[in-house]
Amino acid sequence: MKPGVFSLEPAPPFRLDLTVWALRRRADNEVDNWDGETYRRVLALDGKVVEVAVAQTGLPNAPRLEARVSGARLTSGVKSAVTEALDRLLGLKVNLSKFYRLAADDRRLGPLAERFRGLKPPRFPTVFEALVNGIVCQQVTLTLGIRMLNRLIENYGAASADSQLHAFPQPSGLAGVKPESLKKLKFSRQKTRALIELSSAVVEGELNLEELALLDDEAAVARLLQLWGVGRWTAEYALLRGLGRLDVFPGDDVGARKNLQRWLRLKKPLDYESVRRTLRQWEPYAGLIYFHLLLDRLAEAGLVTPGQAHPAQSKNE
Repeated sequence: MKPGVFSLEPAPPFRLDLTVWALRRRADNEVDNWDGETYRRVLALDGKVVEVAVAQTGLPNAPRLEARVSGARLTSGVKSAVTEALDRLLGLKVNLSKFYRLAADDRRLGPLAERFRGLKPPRFPTVFEALVNGIVCQQVTLTLGIRMLNRLIENYGAASADSQLHAFPQPSGLAGVKPESLKKLKFSRQKTRALIELSSAVVEGELNLEELALLDDEAAVARLLQLWGVGRWTAEYALLRGLGRLDVFPGDDVGARKNLQRWLRLKKPLDYESVRRTLRQWEPYAGLIYFHLLLDRLAEAGLVTPGQAHPAQSKNE
């Protein structure tokens, strides 16, 4: 089946490379694929499995994306569903003009924001996916957590007909899983129980995670803390990466705290409360700073090049 193609115009400035790296976090992430020019992901949409490939064709200050959809005809319904998913995944509609104005007058935030100008805050397509990511990555390194997620995806995610890629598992695909099956994939008893109970609650209609968008931060966290296996870090992680709450910096994230301490050149380690006090001066953008500091570490590892010209720029020069 011939791929369907359509264009998207993100709110400027926008850089696909920076945004995708903030989404994928590690180079071996197998659900959010990036080859240096094209972002690929498999989406499960109402029984259809489609593969989406996105490339940036416009410059950061006049961004334009080309999206190719394979696996299903590009009907208006499929196009709408893919567009909605990409809007969330890549923060396409997020206007950061106020953030850039705040950063322009700040001697510390200004250089950081300019270094990664064009980064948009990514979100997982569903709050469910955000929670599963949080549960799996609890109390392990991010590298190990991503590898565990890869195993989950390979075993329980719908496969693309056009490649070896898989979609992120749906609640219905995890709700009936035998605990022994997840344990064979090196999931702990606690994580196994948390994943199965969460998925079952969603499938049985006991839990509508998307309705959390109607609650303020405090109420949303309180509701999430009622779920078995969900602590404060996982709840705040879901608010930032699932609901797009850019005022939330997961203060129990040890790596993020170290990133913040390093950026500000603080001698003493930060705890949860000192993180909140420190970030108060940049409200309501604590979560956006979280993403910028993540990219800063990825740049240090050589995975991201700040200020790198977009391929479209060199073609047009």
